[in-house]
Amino acid sequence: MPQIGLVSAVSLRIQGNSAYLWRSRSCLGTESQDGCLQRNSLCFGGSESMGHKLKTPTPLAMNRRLAKDLRPLKVVCIDYPRPELDNTVNYLEAAFLSSSFRTSPRPTKPLEIVIAGAGLGGLSTAKYLADAGHKPILLEARDVLGGKVAAWKDDDGDWYETGLHIFFGAYPNIQNLFGELGINDRLQWKEHSMIFAMPSKPGEFSRFDFPEALPAPLNGILAILKNNEMLTWPEKVKFAIGLLPAMLGGQSYVEAQDGISVKDWMRKQGVPDRVTDEVFIAMSKALNFINPDELSMQCILIALNRFLQEKHGSKMAFLDGNPPERLCMPIVEHIESKGGQVRLNSRIKKIELNADGSVKCFILNNGSTIKGDAFVFATPVDILKLLLPEDWKEIPYFQKLEKLVGVPVINVHIWFDRKLKNTYDHLLFSRSSLLSVYADMSVTCKEYYNPNQSMLELVFAPAEEWISRSDSEIIDATMKELATLFPDEISADQSKAKILKYHVVKTPRSVYKTVPGCEPCRPLQRSPIEGFYLAGDYTKQKYLASMEGAVLSGKLCAQAIVQDYELLVGRSQKEEVEASLV
Repeated sequence: MPQIGLVSAVSLRIQGNSAYLWRSRSCLGTESQDGCLQRNSLCFGGSESMGHKLKTPTPLAMNRRLAKDLRPLKVVCIDYPRPELDNTVNYLEAAFLSSSFRTSPRPTKPLEIVIAGAGLGGLSTAKYLADAGHKPILLEARDVLGGKVAAWKDDDGDWYETGLHIFFGAYPNIQNLFGELGINDRLQWKEHSMIFAMPSKPGEFSRFDFPEALPAPLNGILAILKNNEMLTWPEKVKFAIGLLPAMLGGQSYVEAQDGISVKDWMRKQGVPDRVTDEVFIAMSKALNFINPDELSMQCILIALNRFLQEKHGSKMAFLDGNPPERLCMPIVEHIESKGGQVRLNSRIKKIELNADGSVKCFILNNGSTIKGDAFVFATPVDILKLLLPEDWKEIPYFQKLEKLVGVPVINVHIWFDRKLKNTYDHLLFSRSSLLSVYADMSVTCKEYYNPNQSMLELVFAPAEEWISRSDSEIIDATMKELATLFPDEISADQSKAKILKYHVVKTPRSVYKTVPGCEPCRPLQRSPIEGFYLAGDYTKQKYLASMEGAVLSGKLCAQAIVQDYELLVGRSQKEEVEASLV
């Protein structure tokens, strides 16, 4: 196997003797007339990239190789190319929905729609309403955009995030959004693999590699069949037989599994518990931050359905920098270019009602009022429940929300004094009892790139028992887990790699906890209150609690408002007449 790989980077900063990079005309590629290498890649000395050990020559070895007519390598840092997503059924469906806003008749009187929450759900709602010719007013309580994808810059200029965010090929509305904003190049696509740590073999990993040459579902089936480290052949056969009803039953079968947990479903289908332990503990924690004895099987089946039916569905990309600037700001700029507004530090204190129970205005913490022709709540469901007017609480639509509760999650960032070697340019499933997924962001993300020091970003889950504990306790527990993942490089007492600094971000109520029985409680975007709408990943849409779900919910919310245009204009005119008579 060639000793080469692809590593994400903005630029290569070589300090002292930390790295020596060379290329051989005989094995690494050709050089064009302008001096740029074609089909070459960047290698870090002693690091793991794409599963292959990469070696860097010493100065002595370099001198010897120079004598053999080898010249210094000119590095162009690249990721894997964007997969061919644009012709998939789901992508085209999402593209059609996007185009419907741009091509809809221009309103004679644009609506002013007040939207609470500048996470992806609120940003999406505002973006598509602006595309339809309306004037969204987007209010964000905090001083940062993004909601559950928010991030902050510390005093050293380093970013730390709310979560470790992965963009899948099976996210058609997200992929369309990037294309509509002209920022497809901000997604750093990785090789089509899923990489799991091996707790029984500290420091080792097991891979599911999806062959590019095969279509779905054959590429996924072969990836599973070729992996003999996590599951035995009898376990694979029993797992495949257990999945047959889901594969044959389609979407209706998937939705019917909402009432059973992953663990119970597996046992019901005769799938050995070891399959759940080896694969689905990690998958459950990655999808919803909880274990398979709590997670609804519907959540797993929706993910498997997308991954097995779409060739590039499980292919992953990282954003090339912090989400507020690299993703959220382009949406804000688009909204403002269409005449919309985005206001930070605008926390809602109360939803003020008219005599008929409809929304009169939003009252902010500073006492100001915000009126509009329609109102949207795009906050997490827990915040909506806190601000829900008393007059609405007996309405079944809102009563059902009590079943939906955000799950706690902790995101940990640790900067080390050295470059860790036992890692990949990819998302890694830790399979530890305390950690979900992690990545060395100094390799996977251009903005966070550092050739000399690693920054691990880790999702600490399940977090319910840890959310109230101190940051130092959480870091100590994390280091004990990392000592298993990096046995030669990290020890719990820091006698090996030393922590330079860390940030711990706690989210007491993140995405809604997808436990059995939640599906009937998820609300449609159009509420029974005329002129009041909801957006957010907890609302009814087929991608559950995810970034894709949030963006799709915003589109569906915007669609409902556009459909209700005549009704909303009539309400607004009626209110104006009534106000003039007072």
